[in-house]
Amino acid sequence: MLVLLPAYLSEETPVGCFAPVIRDYILKIDYFFVENEKTARKVIRFFAPEKKQSDLKLFLLNKHSESADLKDAQQLMKNGQDFGLLSEAGLPCIADPGNIMVKWCHEHDIKVVPVSGPSSIILALISSGFNGQEFTFHGYLPIDKAQRKSRIQHLENEVAKTGYSQIFMETPYRNNQLFDDLCRYLSPAAMLCIAANINHPQEEFIRTRPIREWKQHKPELHKIPAVFILGRN
Repeated sequence: MLVLLPAYLSEETPVGCFAPVIRDYILKIDYFFVENEKTARKVIRFFAPEKKQSDLKLFLLNKHSESADLKDAQQLMKNGQDFGLLSEAGLPCIADPGNIMVKWCHEHDIKVVPVSGPSSIILALISSGFNGQEFTFHGYLPIDKAQRKSRIQHLENEVAKTGYSQIFMETPYRNNQLFDDLCRYLSPAAMLCIAANINHPQEEFIRTRPIREWKQHKPELHKIPAVFILGRN
């Protein structure tokens, strides 16, 4: 069995906001696929502080991993060992590399169990006021300046043409640069939602405004987890 376990979006979120079954699974399982060992140990401690860290067997699964790199863990699963899969934040397999193990489990008739939890992408969308019936998630925009400009303008055109909400992200330390590019390349009337520090009890920031207004009220987004959405009301 592979259990897909959510992680918190903010360490400040009270543990009572999460389903108790997350703790139950963590207490039962010792073997985990994780994107970062340090972060995973913090998440496990958050949900189940009584869990012995020395009992944990962590297998690295990041964007560079391939199924063949995980053959030792896969053999354990074939032998009946249960595993958990933890994302860095939010739900596994969304803007996260964990899908390669989910795919492998389906190919080998190993049960996959998803556990409810927060997704910054979905929480941002439902808070934006934009179309939640039809939307596209693009992940990270190109770093190359010319490619980024072209992609931003393409996303605005897609909103105008289809009405689909266009969702994307950036590495937190480059958020301010992305914001500047959005203000530079989008039309003044383009509608942009910025959802930052989602689920943080005190510092959550979610606003939807036209670009002309964002230019007058630049937020400080440096190193703050954020989701960006283009849409129309």
